[in-house]
Amino acid sequence: MHLQPRVLVTGGSGFLGSHLCERLLEQGANVLCLDNFFTGTRQNVEHLLDHKHFELVRHDVTFPYYVEVDEIYNLACPASPIHYQHDPVQTTKTSVHGAINMLGLAKRVKAKILQASTSEVYGDPNVHPQTEDYWGHVNPIGPRSCYDEGKRCAETLFFDYHRQHKLRIKVARIFNTYGPRMHPNDGRVVSNFIVQSLLNRDITVYGEGSQTRSFCYVDDLVDGLMRLMGTGDAVTGPINIGNPTEFTILELATMVIEMTGSRSKIVRRPLPENDPRQRRPDISKAQEHLGWQPKTQLQEGLARTIAYFEQLLTQEGIKASLAKEPAV
Repeated sequence: MHLQPRVLVTGGSGFLGSHLCERLLEQGANVLCLDNFFTGTRQNVEHLLDHKHFELVRHDVTFPYYVEVDEIYNLACPASPIHYQHDPVQTTKTSVHGAINMLGLAKRVKAKILQASTSEVYGDPNVHPQTEDYWGHVNPIGPRSCYDEGKRCAETLFFDYHRQHKLRIKVARIFNTYGPRMHPNDGRVVSNFIVQSLLNRDITVYGEGSQTRSFCYVDDLVDGLMRLMGTGDAVTGPINIGNPTEFTILELATMVIEMTGSRSKIVRRPLPENDPRQRRPDISKAQEHLGWQPKTQLQEGLARTIAYFEQLLTQEGIKASLAKEPAV
């Protein structure tokens, strides 16, 4: 590897990707950020455009890309239900063709490659908390399948390339992550609740609000991904990266209302199809192999995320786009 590693980040102008690009630059890497801007935005990486070691390229990973790099972080794929269900066929293609194209590139240039997989590979789990050896409980033909099964297939491809071509792979299963630069209209629970609270709108809770989630702050998550990439070839994953502290959706809604000083009321709607009841990672593998665990408490991370959305809502265009209730 070069003294200054050349790193390709697909989906690099998205929520997670932009934070990863930032951190890689801080550590002295040359970063090539690839994005088709379906959910990522140029604004997320605008502050990096003048950096001499940063390059932004508009490209869709469902088409091959040729470049000389040492490491590849494959993050490209819409990750929120509103976005990945908008064009489910394209979502599957992004996961599957994108993985094939990036694995092909890694094989050609002998790069190490990391797949950003997801806790959704566990589906609506019958095992709690979820360990990496659990095969999951996934509906293969439901409205969320394009994402769940696309990511499962990508993992299959990664391990087949590893077995067949001795490719150096890393697979991270990412659990709910939040923080600045989340898309304000992505339908995810943290961004939804914060935007609804700041606009003093009713906060939508599905079912009784007793379903649980574990929320990992973006800085912790990026640290986990980079540690995984830095491990020796014997560590391939999959490794869960997420926060094992569990909160009910109702607890989160109450916390956000209090922290924003909002006049919002909580309203209930029926549970969406195949919505997981419980989600919590077992992170013992991450602790053992990466020496990693999240450091940021939910209240601290929420405060930073709320500050970001407060600033975002001062922009007229954003406020106008949120004038209607987000689709669910």
